[in-house]
Amino acid sequence: MRLTIFAGQKRRIIPFLLGFLVLNICTLAQDFPTGKPESVGLSAERLQRIGTVVQHDIDDQRIAGAVTLVIRRGQIAWFKSQGMMDREAGKPMRPDAMFRICSMTKPITSVAVMMLYEEGRFLLDDPISKYLPEFKNPKVLVKPATGEPYSIPATREITIRDLLRHTSGLTYNWNADLGPRYEAAGVASGLLPYDGTIADNVKRLASVPLLFNPGDRFEYSLGVDVLGRLVEVLSGQPLDEFFRTRIFEPLGMKDTYFYPPDNKLDRLATAYTYSPEKGLNRFPDTPIRDGSFVYSADYASRGPKKLFSGGAGLVSTAMDYARFCQMMLDDGKVGKPHLLSRKSIELMTHDQLGKIGPEQGFGLGFGVSGVKSPLSELGSPGEYNWGGFFYTGFTIDPQEQMIVVFMAQLHPTGDLILDREVGVLAYQAIND
Repeated sequence: MRLTIFAGQKRRIIPFLLGFLVLNICTLAQDFPTGKPESVGLSAERLQRIGTVVQHDIDDQRIAGAVTLVIRRGQIAWFKSQGMMDREAGKPMRPDAMFRICSMTKPITSVAVMMLYEEGRFLLDDPISKYLPEFKNPKVLVKPATGEPYSIPATREITIRDLLRHTSGLTYNWNADLGPRYEAAGVASGLLPYDGTIADNVKRLASVPLLFNPGDRFEYSLGVDVLGRLVEVLSGQPLDEFFRTRIFEPLGMKDTYFYPPDNKLDRLATAYTYSPEKGLNRFPDTPIRDGSFVYSADYASRGPKKLFSGGAGLVSTAMDYARFCQMMLDDGKVGKPHLLSRKSIELMTHDQLGKIGPEQGFGLGFGVSGVKSPLSELGSPGEYNWGGFFYTGFTIDPQEQMIVVFMAQLHPTGDLILDREVGVLAYQAIND
């Protein structure tokens, strides 16, 4: 078909076409280049072992499907989707499948906090009550050998540093001592539809005593949800809006949301459960209860969709999360602009626990390996990482300039170690 453009139309169409071209160039610029693994010091033959072990667990019906991604020196060396995104519907796993990343939300929230820190909004040892007054004068739970538990004033207040490194005295809903109290107070974990906002949830959390005095020890907790609320208060924006405008759009993370839009829900991978007795099964329609901890897989697609859980709520893709990891690896840079300074990245990725956690290496929002004890598997001292409840994980290695992302949807996992195997196999492929 021949296209005829009149003069008036031409004047309107040419700017449109130029704009379209610029938009697509910008979009392409956000993608990682793909090169031969050997060009970045990796063996293509050895990387194939990742696909082999993933397929083995798919064939054994230990997992429905997964996406694995290895980036070195800014280039994609391995990127593969395997198995099924929805086994019952016969939908193959897609490279752009979306996953509930749960606690992999925490590093993103921590970056948001540190962006505000760099703007001079607070110091790390400020008490959180300076900005969220509901945490003023915290109390600590005491469980005597006999008689009813009671609470006493904490020895000090929770600081922002405590929240970033999980030494606040807060915990999660699964804790045997405080979990029932969290449930009674209506405290959300972020893994269940919830008719309230992060502001509502944090106020309820502040009404419950702490598990221990702030700074005494490491306890993985809802503290990063509190930090999400801090971001809202200091920025004047809802957390999802801050993430979108200040982090996701600059990084080109176009598929990361608290609640994916309806036109992308078909890309949300199905969640599964595994047990030795029942094998691999689709996650039930009703929530699973484990003591005082109740969780579901439909919180991202159903319910009020008002809770922006800074500790657990995001859905993302392997490629989107790799963009976030590359920003960290590039000392906070996104091209010329900086989300964070190199010094903030250094602070976040060095152990902040010291003697508080003699065996646990943890920075500000990230686990840090090989700093307190020898590495348990192949890797590098100082690599930083974390994972998510529904079986997702990442590793960022500054020494090797390498990123490894693993994405699946499984809980409980039945002691599956596939995520760790993928990490080992990425490292054994180094050949420079």
